[in-house]
Amino acid sequence: VLVHVVTQKGKGYEPAEKSADKYHGVAKFDVVTGTQTKPKPNAPSYTGVFASSLLRQAAKDDRIVAITAAMPSGTGLDKFGEAYPERTFDVGIAEQHGVTFAAGLASEGYRPFCAIYSTFLQRAYDQVVHDVAIQGLPVRFAIDRAGLVGADGATHAGSFDITYLASLPGFTVMAAADEAELARMVATAAAHDEGPIAFRYPRGEGIGVEIPDEPELLEIGRGRVLRQGNAVALLSLGGRLGECLAAADRLQTFGLSTTVADARFAKPLDRDLILDLARDHEVLITIEEGAVGGFAAHVMKLLADEGAFDAGLKIRPLMLPDRFIDHDKPETQYSHAGLDAPAIVAAALGALGIEADQALGDGV
Repeated sequence: VLVHVVTQKGKGYEPAEKSADKYHGVAKFDVVTGTQTKPKPNAPSYTGVFASSLLRQAAKDDRIVAITAAMPSGTGLDKFGEAYPERTFDVGIAEQHGVTFAAGLASEGYRPFCAIYSTFLQRAYDQVVHDVAIQGLPVRFAIDRAGLVGADGATHAGSFDITYLASLPGFTVMAAADEAELARMVATAAAHDEGPIAFRYPRGEGIGVEIPDEPELLEIGRGRVLRQGNAVALLSLGGRLGECLAAADRLQTFGLSTTVADARFAKPLDRDLILDLARDHEVLITIEEGAVGGFAAHVMKLLADEGAFDAGLKIRPLMLPDRFIDHDKPETQYSHAGLDAPAIVAAALGALGIEADQALGDGV
């Protein structure tokens, strides 16, 4: 017996039947009218910044094309499709096909941007390896929803992309610390023809920084130092940079001069920056919103290869814990994961022999 059941999202509720895409994740809404009440954003979303940045690049380069796997509005490519319908491809719920299709376009001289949520890119990993990485094709991966995703929960968290991409030879992997950095990474990816390149960015709003109209290209494999100190070094990859700056302020109250650096690249690493941080500081802490085996693993291998541990460097890697984190408010998730400013401060003080509970008890 074969039972073929055809379901319809929102069946029986007219507003949902007419706008199924708007009722995928539902905010508070008026039952009679179907109008959803969403708070006014304080800053543009990262998805919106990606979309506008890609449009800016596409206006200057007709080789840029965009691929989505049935997520045009979720990835911001709906706007690209409105502007450039002939350069936009929705392959349906088929991430594997989308990646191979992007590889084919790259092999013919196009500059494809494959925009996929981190958790969904996992479905196409075989194609990423065989059809893109081994061929050395310059496919651009725009990895949305990287890291924890609040109410979307463990199924949609982008925990593993750093780990599974940075392990591939010839891959360039970037992580945006804020909206301006994301704009720079889109521009950098557009100009990058020397192999596959990925940039990851979080769910939700940015932090409100000014976005450059003409973002400069990043030098591949080069990070930046935002604050210079000499006792503790905080090396951040991605969206936890603001928490690192807050942690540095708190460490200063303990008399600990703290350097804060943004790695920008998980691969290739900024060797000079990392080795300088290791040489000039007693404690080095890496901070990433990714799983075990990611950025910190590459940093620690570099330090081991260069003998940095032989001089007594204390290193503490902070990353997502080795478990799935349930849906919750983002700030609660970060607290549970140990990726907020208090956890960073506690790690630094603990490395120097001050227990975490004592640090927290002192008002950290």
